[in-house]
Amino acid sequence: MYTVLVCDDDVAILDSVEIYLKLEGYNVLRAENGRQAIEQVTNNEVHCVILDIMMPGMDGLQATLTLRKKHNIPIILLSAKSEDTDKITGLSFGADDYVTKPFNPLELMARVKSQIRRYTSLGSMEVKEGVITTGGLSLDTGAKELTVDGAPVRLTATEYRIVALLMQNPGRVYNAEEIYERVWNEPGFSVENTVMVHIRRIREKIEINPRDPKYLKVVWGIGYKIEKY
Repeated sequence: MYTVLVCDDDVAILDSVEIYLKLEGYNVLRAENGRQAIEQVTNNEVHCVILDIMMPGMDGLQATLTLRKKHNIPIILLSAKSEDTDKITGLSFGADDYVTKPFNPLELMARVKSQIRRYTSLGSMEVKEGVITTGGLSLDTGAKELTVDGAPVRLTATEYRIVALLMQNPGRVYNAEEIYERVWNEPGFSVENTVMVHIRRIREKIEINPRDPKYLKVVWGIGYKIEKY
């Protein structure tokens, strides 16, 4: 049974989301602020975190930053703000998804399922098991591990799937919609910002100079590629 942590300072939202998660068969942990959420993740095996952004003490963004130092579990942020800049900020802090309030509980459940599926499989796309290498990048698709010049790189499940997709065909350019549809398994409409933020996070992990990348390149107006060496 998978465990989902729900963190919100609104008890009514906690109660509601917990009911829907339990109906879907999940074990549910609760927290009312970011510090409690970190304690729950530290002391329990958690497969997905739902975090409200606006909370007293430690908010959801700070909790996300802290969790990302040690954990690659999926994080879904909840927020009453729906502007693209707010979504980009949330994803930049390390979240995997962003849901605006008020939300449809069934949509939230679908996003939880999708994130857990990617996390537990680390994205078993149509990738032949083996080692893919280009320059100093080496992706072991059996062990689901990426190294850069021999040093291991910690990736979230979403980041791993993006890297795996691009490294299967080094040099090939994928537009944002293609990446989203292959990685998120959902139709890709107006997804440029979401994909861009994840690409930026990957660059920060694999590039010596993310502003002058060696491996993960942007082909302006078209899409993204892993350089072939």
